[in-house]
Amino acid sequence: MGRASFRFYAELNDHLPREQQYKTLEKSFFTPAAVKDLIESFGVPHTEVDLIVANGQSVDFSYLVQSGDRIAVYPVFESFDLAGEQRLRPQPLRNPRFILDVHLGKLAAYLRMLGFDAEYERSLADAELAQISAGEHRILLTRDRGLLKHGVITHGYWVRETNSRRQIAEVIHRFDLGRAIRPFTRCMACNGVLESISKEQARNLVPSGHSIEQYGEFHRCRQCSRVYWKGSHYARMRRWIEELAP
Repeated sequence: MGRASFRFYAELNDHLPREQQYKTLEKSFFTPAAVKDLIESFGVPHTEVDLIVANGQSVDFSYLVQSGDRIAVYPVFESFDLAGEQRLRPQPLRNPRFILDVHLGKLAAYLRMLGFDAEYERSLADAELAQISAGEHRILLTRDRGLLKHGVITHGYWVRETNSRRQIAEVIHRFDLGRAIRPFTRCMACNGVLESISKEQARNLVPSGHSIEQYGEFHRCRQCSRVYWKGSHYARMRRWIEELAP
């Protein structure tokens, strides 16, 4: 029987039981196995791994682990340059687009409010989420670590936080998105792009009971025609957004 040692770095330890975190772990196997399969046997999704070093040399997911190997596993470095090392996927998505699972509806709305392309549909099954993520080059955000083990997915992230406000701060930090925030440019309801419209155009689109005379700017979603304006909540939302940006 073969044995190899594994060491997981940084936030990859979030996927390990507490007693195994930040330690060198031993793995036994009968025949040489792909390093991807052995990594996921620890509970670490391959989508969160961007660099594997075996005995001092970077390798890809197909590397067959041999008895006595020393394997170091590093997370996705979205904001660092790994030139010269063997990355395990194409370059990070510098203009990130997201797709979110059924548990992250509020996070999807917050991402849209900040101007990020965030697809969300409660009816999508896991296989559909995986196919859309791969086909449209979207980062899959999920609370289900098992979903990230779909082989077709190349970019994905397990959201650690459970509170939606903390989740958006986590995603902004994790993917280094602070400078890419473009608030109030997407529809929070459907993800469509917003366009400016005149007060006269907005007059018949704003729900009854709202006086539009006091507002100077209006935007309409190109996709669902929902209208947005700077109401009483705008200043509060703006202050919160400024705290997220660098």
